[in-house]
Amino acid sequence: MKVVLISTYDLGHQPFGLSSPAAWLARADHGVACLDLSVASLDEAVIRAADLVAFYLPMHTATRLAMPVIEQVKELNPQARLACYGLYAPLNADLLRGLGVKTVIGGEFEAALVDLANGSSAASNGASRSIEKLAFLTPDRRGLPGLELYSHLRHNETKTTAGYTEASRGCKHLCRHCPVVPVYQGQFRVVQREVVLEDIRQQVAAGARHITFGDPDFFNGPTHAMRIVEAFHAEFPDVSYDATIKIEHLKQHRDLLPALKQTGCLFITSAVESIDDTVLGLLEKGHTRQDFYEVATSMREIGLTLQPTFIAFMPWTTIEGYRALLQALADLALVENTAPVQLALRLLITRRSRLLDLADIQAVIGPFDEKALVYPWKHLSRDVDTLANLVFQLVSRRQAENKTRAEIFGQIWELVLQTPAPTFRPQAAIAHPDGFPHMDEPWYCCAEPAPQV
Repeated sequence: MKVVLISTYDLGHQPFGLSSPAAWLARADHGVACLDLSVASLDEAVIRAADLVAFYLPMHTATRLAMPVIEQVKELNPQARLACYGLYAPLNADLLRGLGVKTVIGGEFEAALVDLANGSSAASNGASRSIEKLAFLTPDRRGLPGLELYSHLRHNETKTTAGYTEASRGCKHLCRHCPVVPVYQGQFRVVQREVVLEDIRQQVAAGARHITFGDPDFFNGPTHAMRIVEAFHAEFPDVSYDATIKIEHLKQHRDLLPALKQTGCLFITSAVESIDDTVLGLLEKGHTRQDFYEVATSMREIGLTLQPTFIAFMPWTTIEGYRALLQALADLALVENTAPVQLALRLLITRRSRLLDLADIQAVIGPFDEKALVYPWKHLSRDVDTLANLVFQLVSRRQAENKTRAEIFGQIWELVLQTPAPTFRPQAAIAHPDGFPHMDEPWYCCAEPAPQV
């Protein structure tokens, strides 16, 4: 069978969600073509020749971008079977079926895609969710565009080619706003260590000098994670990496932080979301404001860069609380570490989200918007929504003008606090001439730009 795997957006990474199933399908003797529409146009000839076209939907933006492409594929090849897989596929199963998608796959998708290509009747129709343990294969990246077309590491006035891999999927935690939870429901699955290392090897051979570990939480299995980075560093001591780890785990496993630094970790992304303990409790984040302060201090002392992410505007956000967030970032010397877009994002409320269990959320949402794929909401205070718009517009303009993070933060400070911005001190222990190591594609999740008021 001729299979086409399509990705529309994956946060600037060469998609693991195409390369991994490509290996499985090739092993089963299916012809596989991978199309990443974030860096290339749709190949109409490839689509016309396909028997099966499967869309990888790992996030909200990817799903929205896929919807018109699904229509385009149907026009080019009405006979092709359409499938969608990834976290956001089961969240939007009814809508996708309405677009003509016959099969929706959530969770561990590789084996299910092979079954579908093999013609299994059980895999052909409806929606499925599987979190069975798989013996993974080394991803097949040969059909994907080169790494130079994807997100790069920016560090010490250099631009470094970066790769991307995953050492695990799913998550042990049940954060209320997280899209992983409806699919994995507190479970996580590891990718076997040698598979991860072999994937790193092929990307280093292709020019990568930095690797992003894209696990929802790298320390869901800390022993597994540390064995991988120790072996990785022993083989490639000059290749750096970054990972995403919860504040809760950074505090619980603080004894492992020096080893992360020693094995080449440049920065850790952590979804802080809020510094309000009441809001953190509602989101069931598993950490407090004080935990965040302690982790930021510990990481600074060790020499690791913390890259926090936030959902700045939620139904519980207040003007005073937003001011407190800005002050906290200044006090903790995290201004340069925080991508400006993190100060402009709103809470994303999707179908099947655990947020819908909260009376506070039910009080502010409107009917589900099938075009935007969210429950739209307005803050009970018009002033907060107005501020959200002003901040988002400011950030968008200043990023287009190539302003620094500190410059943009200073302008947000002056907009909100209506006082001159202070001089923001860098983290002295790990200061860099051009700011802090970061990827040039801003990372964020579970949030969206502010709506017009």
